[in-house]
Amino acid sequence: MQHLDLQVIEQALTWARSGESVWLCTVLATFGSSPRGPGSWLVARRDGRHVGSLSGGCVEEDFLERLQHGEFAERIQVVRYGDAQGGPQDSRITLPCGGILKVLVERLPANAATLDQLDIMRSTLRGQRHLLRCINLSSGDACFESDDGLGPRVVERIESEAVHLRIGPAARLIIAGMSPVSVACAEFARTLGFEVILCDPRENAFAGVELPGIEVKPVLPSTFISAGGCHAATAVVALTHDPRIDDLAMMEAVCTQAFYIGVMGSLQTSRLRAERLRRSGGLSDAQIARLHMPIGLSLGSKTPAEIALAVMADIIRVQRGRSRNAL
Repeated sequence: MQHLDLQVIEQALTWARSGESVWLCTVLATFGSSPRGPGSWLVARRDGRHVGSLSGGCVEEDFLERLQHGEFAERIQVVRYGDAQGGPQDSRITLPCGGILKVLVERLPANAATLDQLDIMRSTLRGQRHLLRCINLSSGDACFESDDGLGPRVVERIESEAVHLRIGPAARLIIAGMSPVSVACAEFARTLGFEVILCDPRENAFAGVELPGIEVKPVLPSTFISAGGCHAATAVVALTHDPRIDDLAMMEAVCTQAFYIGVMGSLQTSRLRAERLRRSGGLSDAQIARLHMPIGLSLGSKTPAEIALAVMADIIRVQRGRSRNAL
């Protein structure tokens, strides 16, 4: 899940709490080229205000125009864009990429049931658990089931007229320590849909630096991590060359479910750090093996931006379950 998903659900919850009905749109399937994958969300109000995305813009524009003209009054419906077989109302736009988009549109009234649903979804995205949201395509009723988080985000059950949507923690990146590489990495990660948290307790560490969309915490990264800052969809990277920050962050991160833990440094620096973490930190061989060091893909990176690119590429590789040999 992306941090944008959390923003969508939090906005939906805010609007519902204020008494507004909301329309929650979910990409069920894509055929051919498509900029957004199954499970992507958009939430909107009748007046056209919205958060999230379904495509590169054309689908959103059509949906919002139709919504403001009073369409989508049904409790639930499935709309196909870019498909002549979907009916004249659904196919009046052609996707520039030539693909087909299948979208679930739910009208969620501002009642207790909607508030409960959205609150559960928000808690899930914040890292508490993995769930399946099971939706009846005839009635629009929805319930939640426990899930292991494995498998496609959308599973259509044609025989039972239902769709199951996987919901899990939103992707999070914790950056241990402020540096030029940290800034570049934070900006890359934000554009990739990560919730980015940058921790550094040093005085004036953030002076003169603007990081829109990045959560900045003036604390030791190890303190934030040990206080529960990590969940299974979290990556932790240490990018300062300062062992007082980097080593402590690694020692705490290996005790969490973080899917990626990496620290910047040369091969020699990494060997010395491994010895230090065994000797002083008490880390086991299995814990040391979890550390990506040197961090990132071997791209011959030199500049901060190039190093950040290598770091984020490696994080995405692990997130997608790809081995280095498969690249």
